[in-house]
Amino acid sequence: MRLALLLGLLAVSSSSCIRSPIAMMTSTRPLAPGGYTELGPVEETDCLWYLFSVFPISSGNDFQAAIRDAIRQRSGDALIQVTAETYYQNFLIVSRYCTIVQGIAVQSASKP
Repeated sequence: MRLALLLGLLAVSSSSCIRSPIAMMTSTRPLAPGGYTELGPVEETDCLWYLFSVFPISSGNDFQAAIRDAIRQRSGDALIQVTAETYYQNFLIVSRYCTIVQGIAVQSASKP
């Protein structure tokens, strides 16, 4: 019983989560006021997984890839009202470091 309690406390103390903002921007590219159509809100997460918090076992956690994938969700060409944050989750054997991008996808107005 004592060993099970000790292992349970070790498991709980070995896992953690940290979250922090990294960016806020008006848009992902220059847009003329009124020169675009809002397509709707989007959110995309891109993560990198680690073994024992040291050895990467996947690719990911790419800010630009998260923006690109968020824009593609609504077939837009830019984002407005963009926020980005990162979070890190540590479990006993694996951990992950992620970037989350949120914003509103837009389509630029075509030029005459």
